[in-house]
Amino acid sequence: MKKTLFLAAAAVLIATVAFGAAPTAKMKAAVADSSRPAADTARDENRKPAAMLAFAGITPGKVVVDMLPGTGYFTRIFAKAVEPGGRVYAYFGIQYDARLKSQNKDPDNQFADLKETYKNLGVIHGPLPQFVTPEAIDIVWTSDNYHDMHNKAYAMDVNEVNKAVFKSLKPGGYYVIIDHKAAESAGDDVTETLHRIKESNTKKEVEAAGFKLVAEGHDLDAARDDGTKRVFDADVRGKTNQFMLKFQKPRH
Repeated sequence: MKKTLFLAAAAVLIATVAFGAAPTAKMKAAVADSSRPAADTARDENRKPAAMLAFAGITPGKVVVDMLPGTGYFTRIFAKAVEPGGRVYAYFGIQYDARLKSQNKDPDNQFADLKETYKNLGVIHGPLPQFVTPEAIDIVWTSDNYHDMHNKAYAMDVNEVNKAVFKSLKPGGYYVIIDHKAAESAGDDVTETLHRIKESNTKKEVEAAGFKLVAEGHDLDAARDDGTKRVFDADVRGKTNQFMLKFQKPRH
């Protein structure tokens, strides 16, 4: 009996810790899309987008939210990867409006150009703690921005965000979080000082919302980055050690 329980536990551990799905031809084609700007493709070596698609399971027909999409690096790729039959929503939180306005950008008219190119793209502009989507979602993705939701400038309760994401996902849907890894010895203010977050804190917060951690990826491991430098420092910028976490909403 003990042996059986041990083997079952080991199987769960292996399934959770290791995830090595290879990118499909469709995923590689989405990355190779000629509509992508040169500024994006120049970042592919470090961001490994095909591997990210495989890890998240972003395939044709899926409905995906790119939460806090930045300039749309992943949004463009997702829009191609879910064809045919899929849809992508770029979700902009109103907490970032002040920063956009300081850059002379209109928060209510973001990605208007992308919507012309990618007909399956929708844009949502709303408060993150009240995250809501017009349809049930297969995957919510956020990359290198989860830590920002802890910062004073954006004044939000990240636990409420996670609960709202949980509600918007279909049963069995996934919440994928990629972010700059902080050293576990760092204080909780590391999200402000270094723009990183401790992996353990992220797991604890997301699981508290009802999710189960089902996979961890290592494509973005960078052993030379010990998690103690600002992500904008020249020697680590674009090459930080990042965790890849995939959480699932229970099916029942």
